[in-house]
Amino acid sequence: MRVCVASAGRFHAFDLARQMARLGHLDQLYTAYPRFKVDGLPPDKVSTFPWLMGPAMFAARLGFAGLQDRLNMSTIETFDRWMAARLEPCGVFHCLSQFGTYSHRTARERFGALCVCDRGSAHILYQDEILRDECARMGAPYAGPDPRLVARELAEYDFCDLIALPSRFSMQSFVEHGVPREKLRLVPYGVDLDMFRPLAKTDKVFRVIYAGAISIRKGVSYLLEAVAGARIPGLETWLVGNVDPEMRPVLARYEGSFRHVPAVARQRLPEYYAQGSVFVIASIEEGLALVQAQAMACGLPVIATTNSGAEDLFTDGVEGFIVPIRDAEALREKIVFLYEHPEARERMAAAALDRVRSLGGWDDYGDRMAACYQGALAARDACLNANPLR
Repeated sequence: MRVCVASAGRFHAFDLARQMARLGHLDQLYTAYPRFKVDGLPPDKVSTFPWLMGPAMFAARLGFAGLQDRLNMSTIETFDRWMAARLEPCGVFHCLSQFGTYSHRTARERFGALCVCDRGSAHILYQDEILRDECARMGAPYAGPDPRLVARELAEYDFCDLIALPSRFSMQSFVEHGVPREKLRLVPYGVDLDMFRPLAKTDKVFRVIYAGAISIRKGVSYLLEAVAGARIPGLETWLVGNVDPEMRPVLARYEGSFRHVPAVARQRLPEYYAQGSVFVIASIEEGLALVQAQAMACGLPVIATTNSGAEDLFTDGVEGFIVPIRDAEALREKIVFLYEHPEARERMAAAALDRVRSLGGWDDYGDRMAACYQGALAARDACLNANPLR
């Protein structure tokens, strides 16, 4: 089985490519990242086209969101056309959503490949609906996704043989929007258990920690509201990540009640997780937040919302708590409970570590994805054999 993996950005595509290489299936990884940023793969297995992604990422880092938006469509289309022109023969073409409209068609028409669309979030129309509503609730502007990108995404959902999804939450959003269930494959992400592991906490401060984009989508406003009313002596809250512009007025309202740490390299995150007492993520919408498994692997209990993919990582009340979205009071109640019951917190921390280790890291993800490919290919071959004239 020859597998080509594609994504303009890193996301979880590099982990998938490394897994396919481990299993002997990887033919090529296509990415818009420069080659030196792709580790763990032989150079001859990596094709890169960084000429547009680099400027877009640089614009985002400097805070020029408008410029990044203008570059986004041209970046995606150019990368897709470049990839379609260079695609290697393969039996499976697995591409993150939006990036493969032309490439999927090339893979199927030229090589008869199984086409897999990988969506890391909820269905794009569900995502648009809930974020539009959330911004209205927050009184924040909402530009919405580029209609051209929505059209690309919907075309890929329709064209591809399989849609890979990381959580039951994201899968349900596809079912609700009419995508046939038989197309959908649930394959939760893994975690690097060598990189993310328990380290010693250097003090006794009860500390809430969050890592990721500091944005409306991630529900950070509800987290700040929750801790503001918690009345825990000496409580500290750390927000690790870059701040989206629309969140600056929210952060200003809670100034002095949290510590902001700009985004750090992934390999440094365990240092920050180690100083936490509980990891909290209040996302309004996403597929499966990787930071949850990272925090669990570092020995932290997790408080997460139903829309974060948490139910595919842990059990409510065992390794942490799962609460409704937009419910600062529920977040506060669980944070206070863990402060007031240190023995329960320690028990949940140990259970979180055991749970994430039992999931097998990225190897389990790779094995399950390969099994999805093989099952779909076998079903397709059986159908063709039963209907040879089709």
